[in-house]
Amino acid sequence: MSTGSSKFKALLEQGNPVILDGGMGSELARRGHDISSSLWSAELLINNPQAIYDVHRSYLDAGAQIITSASYQASLPGLVAMGLSTQRAKELVMQSVEIAKSACRDFHAQNPDCGYQTLVAASIGPYGAYLADGSEYRGNYGISDHMLHEFHQQRLVWLDQSAADVLACETIPDIAEAAVLAELLRKVDTPAWVSFSCADGLHINDGSLLREAVAQFEGHANLMALGVNCTSPQFITSLIGEIKSVLNNMAIVVYPNSGERYDAMQKSWVGTETPLECAQAAGDWYQAGATIIGGCCRMGPAHIAEMAKLPDINRC
Repeated sequence: MSTGSSKFKALLEQGNPVILDGGMGSELARRGHDISSSLWSAELLINNPQAIYDVHRSYLDAGAQIITSASYQASLPGLVAMGLSTQRAKELVMQSVEIAKSACRDFHAQNPDCGYQTLVAASIGPYGAYLADGSEYRGNYGISDHMLHEFHQQRLVWLDQSAADVLACETIPDIAEAAVLAELLRKVDTPAWVSFSCADGLHINDGSLLREAVAQFEGHANLMALGVNCTSPQFITSLIGEIKSVLNNMAIVVYPNSGERYDAMQKSWVGTETPLECAQAAGDWYQAGATIIGGCCRMGPAHIAEMAKLPDINRC
């Protein structure tokens, strides 16, 4: 078993809720950074990596035990389309993990008596994120499995070679894309999780049943958790039940958004944040069967700090 597998497995088996960080892009925007380009938060890997480090530290200081690299939008096609060479694209993808690892090292240096290890999840966004038109909230891309394979393969290879503790394939809206990732993840050495973006309490965003998407990962040797992210909090408990109905022994990861709706044309969030008390909601999700709990878009350090107040959390 690899070091990353051992560390992630130990965290999952500790018997307590594991606290994940919150949204990267939305937190950078809240702090006044421009993330309006097609690279979204990944552009700051080029022009302001310190801002990414600062967000990581804020989540660690809030009590997160796993932080997620700023590589969600940093796909090879997306970076090349911005005029970068393949080598420079690789450097930025790898740098995203190193920034997160650096934040963890500094956190532990300043908190030497911390009672837990912190881990880095390498974020792998869906094909829809590369399109930068809100397709991760729709799926049904209308492209071949071969194209999806080509899109994901190189970044997965790079991140598998990084110092990441886990590969996090996030916001997957499409059952065909999930099948491609299931195949690719069989070839990596780093443990992984896959999380789906869902339209309601039963379906992922392309209209497929979550339980059918999850079933593709039954018996998968490298997958250590399955779950849901960037989905309204009101659906999370039902979706946990859907996963458990298919893979009852799999660790479950949930990190919903705030309940607001993203307008891809205006590149802004509209609506009112779902009035759920984060600590209470996180407790409900833990009782329903979730192991790893955090937030996605519009869930910031203050939300994570409330979640980290769950009973049985080992905090510094």
